[in-house]
Amino acid sequence: MPPKPRITREMILAAAYAIAREQGAEQINARTISERLGCSTQPVLYHFDHIEDIRREVYRMADEYQTEYLMQLPQDQNPMTALGLNYIRFAAEEKPLFRLLCQSDSFQGQNLTALTDTPQLLPILQVFQQETELTLAQAKMVFKTLCMLVHGCASLLANNTMEYDEAEIIPMLEMAFNGMIGAMKMEESQQ
Repeated sequence: MPPKPRITREMILAAAYAIAREQGAEQINARTISERLGCSTQPVLYHFDHIEDIRREVYRMADEYQTEYLMQLPQDQNPMTALGLNYIRFAAEEKPLFRLLCQSDSFQGQNLTALTDTPQLLPILQVFQQETELTLAQAKMVFKTLCMLVHGCASLLANNTMEYDEAEIIPMLEMAFNGMIGAMKMEESQQ
């Protein structure tokens, strides 16, 4: 029976994920992974045919982490405001992962409607819809519009040396959120 490999596939992925989180996914290669693991490049190339296979796995891992992070919604806050705040906070705290997930052309071929139609978002949209008495279509429109503001703020924080100031961000999110709800209800009353 051959000896058990010292460097496992999971160890390689953990090292690549750490590199992506600290330095950015563009720094993932056989050399940086092997340096982190204290081995030659041979185990990396043994377990993975291409570095792109590792990068795809790291993307998937980062996406799972971001989803868990975003869905930690406090009960005492509007779910849309909380979701937006989590997205912005993620960009400020996890800059390289944010850039990997949200600024790497990973949504190529999709549009904003595809984002609002993801199954993971439906429970949040339904809670939001009930609280605001909007239709699901209106809730999706508010979400898409809020996405623009939130992503812009998150991008500024992820790509610049800026201070994350939650006390400044929350009133902006709430004002935008309440303004969009008011606009939707006004539009509905005029029909």
